[in-house]
Amino acid sequence: MSKIAAEKVREFRAEAKFQRSSPQKTKLVLDTIKGMRVEQALNTVHFSTKRMGPVVEKVLRSAIQNATYASQEQGLDIDVDNLVVRTAVANDGPRMKRIRPAPMGRAFRYQRRLTHIIVTVAEKNPTTEAVAIAPEPEATEKPTAKPVAKKSTAKTAPAKKIAAKKASIKKVATKKAIK
Repeated sequence: MSKIAAEKVREFRAEAKFQRSSPQKTKLVLDTIKGMRVEQALNTVHFSTKRMGPVVEKVLRSAIQNATYASQEQGLDIDVDNLVVRTAVANDGPRMKRIRPAPMGRAFRYQRRLTHIIVTVAEKNPTTEAVAIAPEPEATEKPTAKPVAKKSTAKTAPAKKIAAKKASIKKVATKKAIK
């Protein structure tokens, strides 16, 4: 491996904990922005019709700000236009237990789910991506086919039973027609 592949890519993350939405609903928004460039991801989330869109946008903007702050403080050369959403995860938070009144003085329990959202952005390096994803050599020979095992009689037995039932039904029908 070359030095470029060995060089670690810096990642910058932001979290939003205890958000009042289920992780399943939040993942619908996060799945749309995974792997996108930051500018395109911001546009996608901004115009999303989901309720968690503004929250995810806020977390994404925070991750971008973390990247710019770290580049200024540590003297790193980070291009914000070159940032990509590396990961976007919605984890389970604690559940709030609630009670709903039910008929005849009973009570039904239900749970309000909370979400921890984590968004990670990293700088996209075209040289690193090209080295990391090397094409696999193609096989010149065709793979040999495995011998096909003989079918068991267990699958054919029900077919025989069905045919026997149909024959017996025909016999009964002809007997009734004769009477």
